Amino acid sequence: MKLVSWNVNGLRACMTKGFEAFLAQETPDVLCLQETKLQAGQTDLVFPGYRCWWNCAVSRKGYSGTALLTRREPLGVQMGMGAPEFDQEGRVIAAEFAEFILVTVYTPNAQRELARIDFRMAFEDAFRAYLKQLRAKKPVVVCGDMNVAHRAIDLKNPKSNVGNAGFSYEERGKFAELLAVGFVDSFRFFYPDRTGAYSWWSYMGNARENNTGWRIDYFLADERLRPALEDSRILDRVLGSDHCPVVLEMKEEHA
Repeated sequence: MKLVSWNVNGLRACMTKGFEAFLAQETPDVLCLQETKLQAGQTDLVFPGYRCWWNCAVSRKGYSGTALLTRREPLGVQMGMGAPEFDQEGRVIAAEFAEFILVTVYTPNAQRELARIDFRMAFEDAFRAYLKQLRAKKPVVVCGDMNVAHRAIDLKNPKSNVGNAGFSYEERGKFAELLAVGFVDSFRFFYPDRTGAYSWWSYMGNARENNTGWRIDYFLADERLRPALEDSRILDRVLGSDHCPVVLEMKEEHA
């Protein structure tokens, strides 16, 4: 089973840059999207072979938003965490399948000078509690743009970014707390020492050409699913956004 996650930084814009060709080539069983930037009236998009669910931000136009495209019929789909203060930004979708629950998340950015760090920390606590509830039912896979580089190996310039949004002690600490609930960073599970592996690059300063990036897009797998994991990859040659897609492949009997 192939699961793919991609922050498209505006789905309609990404569709002009090869999104549909990517979908046809990769043919994931499930594709999770973040930062779709769609409103409720813009979700009439059709992708042959896929059923789509959309969670749009209601608080701001053209902001945030997540989506789930799947070729496999889920047992159920839930929008949001049941926390109105966070759910109005359309950041979470959960889809239950036979063997696991797949959750896609677009974690809030702490912003320059950590202007939104309090909101971010509150979101992290609520999201972690939500995942604990889901794990009581069955194993969980979490994917998405989590807006944090966990360790120094996960960004090109760690020393100059200590304390900045995405590499602050607060955000990295919350990520560690989330892993401690019972999750495995699937990429590091397979490639613990690989350097230069990034999923986001600034549009400034030829960052992508120079691979001056950050790994902030993840697949976190429930520890109980370790035997099912086959590979976790970063598709860094795929263009169309300032992020690239990330992939988790699992054994079919666990899907």
